[in-house]
Amino acid sequence: MRVGYVQFAPRFGKVKGNTARAISLMEGPKADLWVLPELFSTGYLFTSRDEVAELAEPIPEGPTTRALIDFARRTGAFVVAGIAERAGDRIYNGAVVVGPEGFIGRYRKIHLFGKEKLWFDPGDLPLEPVDLGGVRIGVMICFDHFFPESARTLALRGAQIICHPANLVLPGIGQLSMRMRAMENRVFTVTANRIGSEARGGDELRFTGESQIVGPDGAVLSRAGPDTEEVGVVEIAPERAWDKRITRYNDLFADRRPEFYSL
Repeated sequence: MRVGYVQFAPRFGKVKGNTARAISLMEGPKADLWVLPELFSTGYLFTSRDEVAELAEPIPEGPTTRALIDFARRTGAFVVAGIAERAGDRIYNGAVVVGPEGFIGRYRKIHLFGKEKLWFDPGDLPLEPVDLGGVRIGVMICFDHFFPESARTLALRGAQIICHPANLVLPGIGQLSMRMRAMENRVFTVTANRIGSEARGGDELRFTGESQIVGPDGAVLSRAGPDTEEVGVVEIAPERAWDKRITRYNDLFADRRPEFYSL
């Protein structure tokens, strides 16, 4: 299976242009599974909830999801992409999973970062992997990486690959923690981070790039630069994620002692 990330600099509010740019980048090297950044189609630095509501879209009926489905049908690829989701009067920092057969699933960010708490509703869907033709993937969004429970829950429920759309702003932190999430769960992780900066409403954020693909042993299989538009594609063997052994005597999941973990 070939998995890939797309790293680029979305322009705030330019939904059609951002979507077209991401799709054009995926038209290059072939991948079976692509991961796009968090809020890839809208940009990140909102100034009001009304602004988010104006740019957010329903899933799967919205134009961004439809464009991604069209791409998936043309190429036979699966895509995980971070978008702003509108569901009735609620707005989520969400992600959509699509494939050649159309809409597959969605995730809504559970752990909101910074001013996201002002603009978005907290996620209300379980951390549940989905099946992509025999390979099980889970989805986390950006700040979820700080909470080991997110990745562990996905792994315990059978995820072999954790897809991680992100807008990371703390240099090196998310990249390091996602290596740990991969190693402590013996899964693959694919982080798609953005680059560039946004200055709006008196705030400025610089995004750290360095999108990456990590193997179950924590090894970085591909990493982009900190400020360059790039795609990275790596061929992996997803079945490696079924092996949770550290030594001949130790299995990461079999050795768990959950009776000692509760508070």
